Amino acid sequence: MMRAGFVLVGGRSARMGRDKALLAYRGAALVDHIARQVAEAAGSVVLVGHPERYSHLPYSAIADEYPDSGPLGGIHAALGATPADWNLMVACDMPAVTAPFLRQLLEQAAGSGADCLVVRSPSGLAGPLCAVYHRRCRESLAAWLDSGRRKTADWLAVQRAGWYPVVSGDWLRNVNTPGEWDEYIEEPHG
Repeated sequence: MMRAGFVLVGGRSARMGRDKALLAYRGAALVDHIARQVAEAAGSVVLVGHPERYSHLPYSAIADEYPDSGPLGGIHAALGATPADWNLMVACDMPAVTAPFLRQLLEQAAGSGADCLVVRSPSGLAGPLCAVYHRRCRESLAAWLDSGRRKTADWLAVQRAGWYPVVSGDWLRNVNTPGEWDEYIEEPHG
């Protein structure tokens, strides 16, 4: 199974007030922690966002082909840059993800019969930014974006999406505000 990994860093971080990807975490930038997890799970990692903003990091970066189109634009760009069938996408603001968890997600995707495998929390919350997408999704994503639609949940609703249930919502936890970040940092983590 050919696989690749991507970290979505193209968001505006408006609620955080600064670039979430560059928050200091465990002696480096948060994106560095997440990129290492993705690379360990998928065998490679590329950042999807503004290449010039992340040029000081030791990772390749690609720009969105549909600027200001949200996460779907980033997923579309990644699927256009990949030679792999299965592509792991993880948002840059999910510090709880681990390589073993992401590896399991990738392994389940290949046998799922779906075009994408999306994490789902016990409460039913979908995590489309911690998911695996087959590169064949790119065509439907382009049509969706060309029509001016941007909502990820609506696009997933018309795809052959599979769901990967998790027993804890912690895997999907992201940090969007300074308060959420401070709370996460103060909690004990393994």
